Amino acid sequence: MIGTTLGGRYYIVEKIGEGGMALVYKARCKLLNRYVAIKILRDEFVNDEEFVKKFKRESQAAASLSHPNIVNIYDVGVEDREDDKIHYIVMEYIKGNTLKDIIRGRGKLSAEETIDYSIQIAEALGHAHKNHIVHRDIKPHNIMITEDGRAKVTDFGIARAVTSSTVTNTSNVIGSVHYFSPEQARGGYTDEKSDIYSLGIVMYEMITGQVPYEGDSPISVALKHIQEEIKPPREIDYTIPINLQNIIMKCTSKSQVDRYITADELLKDLRKVKVSKDDAIIDYTATMESPTQMMPAVKDDNATIKKDLSKDGYKGQDDGGWKVTILAILLAFALVSASAFGFFKLRDFFKPTEISVPDLVGMEEDEARKEVEELGLKFSVAGEVYNDEFDAGYVVSQRTKAGEKVKPGYTIEVFISKGSNLVEVPNLINRNIDEIKGILKEYNLSEGAVDYKHSDTVEANFIISQSPKPHSRVEKGTKINVVVSRGPEKKLVTMPRLVGLTESEAKNAIIANGLALGQSISQPSSQYPKGTVMRQSIEQGAKVEPNTLVTIHVSSGPEDKPKPEEPKPEKPKPDQEISFDARIPMPKDEEESEVQVKIIRIQNESKDRVVYKGEHKADGKQVTIRLKGRANSKFEIYYDDVYQGSIPHPGS
Repeated sequence: MIGTTLGGRYYIVEKIGEGGMALVYKARCKLLNRYVAIKILRDEFVNDEEFVKKFKRESQAAASLSHPNIVNIYDVGVEDREDDKIHYIVMEYIKGNTLKDIIRGRGKLSAEETIDYSIQIAEALGHAHKNHIVHRDIKPHNIMITEDGRAKVTDFGIARAVTSSTVTNTSNVIGSVHYFSPEQARGGYTDEKSDIYSLGIVMYEMITGQVPYEGDSPISVALKHIQEEIKPPREIDYTIPINLQNIIMKCTSKSQVDRYITADELLKDLRKVKVSKDDAIIDYTATMESPTQMMPAVKDDNATIKKDLSKDGYKGQDDGGWKVTILAILLAFALVSASAFGFFKLRDFFKPTEISVPDLVGMEEDEARKEVEELGLKFSVAGEVYNDEFDAGYVVSQRTKAGEKVKPGYTIEVFISKGSNLVEVPNLINRNIDEIKGILKEYNLSEGAVDYKHSDTVEANFIISQSPKPHSRVEKGTKINVVVSRGPEKKLVTMPRLVGLTESEAKNAIIANGLALGQSISQPSSQYPKGTVMRQSIEQGAKVEPNTLVTIHVSSGPEDKPKPEEPKPEKPKPDQEISFDARIPMPKDEEESEVQVKIIRIQNESKDRVVYKGEHKADGKQVTIRLKGRANSKFEIYYDDVYQGSIPHPGS
């Protein structure tokens, strides 16, 4: 595929990866002059209808998503090549590494990095889940980390729209065995919480540097997901924050109902932990089943009971036993009522006079209000502030710190997030300078300084770099500075010496130095031999651009001296006769018949005599006739005695 063009615009440069279903190539879009990634279905699956359907489903699922933490899909196509069909998807080209490569290279990540990447991945999943898309193959291999630290989830190849019948086929378990959920291993119902489980495994690997389950075969690993509990991360590394461990353990619960219900719920806890990693604010206690105990059997010794009753004089119901039963019930009721009354009185007596303030940061406003009021406290919004960490409507901070003791009815004031005042900086690199004004306006940003510099790799008028960097977050209205390409820098040419060369040598020197010949002007010179260059339009040693026109002045030799004027012939005397040759045109006809030519001389204003008479062909040519007369005479011409005109004597 390398070197071929798909869709008439995507020139494939190199192979950059491969998966179970497709190969991934880096390509250049000729239309927009930018690099893209192209995923092409493997040849062995082109004729497999099931795989083609999955491949198409990938494009449809991913194309419906638009989020900064999800790889963008630009185009989808099918191209016929001879007898084969090429199914391809054009997507955003990410400069960076997979999360798996980063973990392998560093062994494990810090708590800060783990939380930061987890938040970004959870935001991507939250967006997908709200669009009814379950990824079902979350693993570090499918998460790209850009050069500026942004996580981008890719490969929605096995994702599909969630329906009430979303069940994984047991004969074709989908996903990667080290990361998929117990329900995927069993071939059961999968939903958004299956992605949350896989993310929990990814978080486990980020913070510990290892996956929780290993085995000799995929089946043995799958069984461990179903049967074995995960070893808590702090047993591997005691420095891992307890809050982070609790989040991971909740994500990876065997039962779907024990996990986070939504990605937003997970995000809420992750954001709390980001603010406070050390204080135990995230509680997770695994549900433990009570052990089954053997209870001793109760003996039913009727004989003994009857005997005891006989001793007291009771004879069963006939002897008034029913009265005793009713009395016992009434006494029991009275005793319970008195106990209950006493309990409530005692509870009121021992009721605490102070209430511990709950931690409201990261909670939605309505949820926080409900929790505060249920404790007998009052809830008040002190103000709204912009905040990049919490979405609009969430509690950013509280004036009374969590854990402080307050009286019942005390007002808890909080600040609510108005959402982020920050916007993401778009990627302008490899975009035309004419496009950026509209793009920045769309992102609520403005155009800053524009600098130009030469580039051998970026086409003229396209962006080389920008500041701030792409995908960073800045305040609205921030000016974005860009550097624009002038194209390749033209190498200057040193003007050679042409003076003294022959014209031919000078022309060759001009062409050999990458210059262009302008005019070649010939001028007389007594200093330079004929054909020698005596002046050039650009001085020797000057630096000029290639193809500059050069004019040369070439010597035509010494200037010719003017010849002395010959004496003019004297004018003839009026009475002197002079002979001359007259060129007379003949008429023309198709048969070229003969015509009689007669010439009469007029001299002294009277017809003197016939000076010529002869036959000539009427062929349209001229004939030369020798005439003689005085200087002031003229000659009349007749064809077949028809007057044609007259000519003067040249000396008149």
